[in-house]
Amino acid sequence: MFGGKATDGSGEEVEVAAPYSGRVLWAYLIVQISVFAGLAWKYEFFLLADQVYHRLLLSDPFFPAWLQSADVIRWAYLGSLTAIILGVVGMLPWIRMLCASAQVGCLAIMLLHQGSHNDMTFATSLWASIWVFWFATRMERDEPSDLLRRGAFLGRAIASMILLGGAVGKWTPEYWSGEVFYDIYFRERDFWVFNYLRETYDAETLRGIATWYSRKVIVVETLFGFGLWLLPPRWAAAAGVTIFFSIAFFSNNLLYSVLLAMIGLSAVGFFVPKTMNDSSTRATG
Repeated sequence: MFGGKATDGSGEEVEVAAPYSGRVLWAYLIVQISVFAGLAWKYEFFLLADQVYHRLLLSDPFFPAWLQSADVIRWAYLGSLTAIILGVVGMLPWIRMLCASAQVGCLAIMLLHQGSHNDMTFATSLWASIWVFWFATRMERDEPSDLLRRGAFLGRAIASMILLGGAVGKWTPEYWSGEVFYDIYFRERDFWVFNYLRETYDAETLRGIATWYSRKVIVVETLFGFGLWLLPPRWAAAAGVTIFFSIAFFSNNLLYSVLLAMIGLSAVGFFVPKTMNDSSTRATG
């Protein structure tokens, strides 16, 4: 895919394979697979929602007619999955770029549609897909190590934005006191973490744990929202993958539909060559 020419001992030019071209392809595949997995994680819920939307027609004048259509949201969802599959199996650069643009278009519709505009799954999937489109347009043009460096920087910048957006929504007295998390998760949520805590601690202690749990979430999201993009590629990758995975693992499995795309996007930093990772703490150019 990439390469160049060098001069051997006899003075003749020989083809030299690019040392990191495989990493470029793997970075692309990891992000695409993670976006697909997040959307597929939503499939059972989406199937039920699709049936409801077709039986109980809702009309909100805020949305144009085509963004109220249950058929539009159905085909946009299926179209995004199909575009990812074709973009992964397509061997030609123009196929990857065409499928990536279709992927972005379908997810943009999902994010604007009456039936899905309030679902964060399609927001994170869209941002990751925009990254995919940009990356697909550069795979055959840029030097691999430079592309991976810039791709990792863009990925962690998007991850920082998502974390900061989540933190800003929690900068309220109700979240800082733990009241919101206590009502949503600690009081009755049937999930292994909260089941264990309810069985282990009394009500007063549980309420205190909810407060510190909430404050930890706010502080972590704020600090990494402001600072994740400043970290070296592999440090940022390790932090991003850990944070996004732990959010779902310790609170709600349904959140993987939102976070898998961010996990894959964060993982791009692992593909940046180690020598570059050690010497570069910021992206340029």
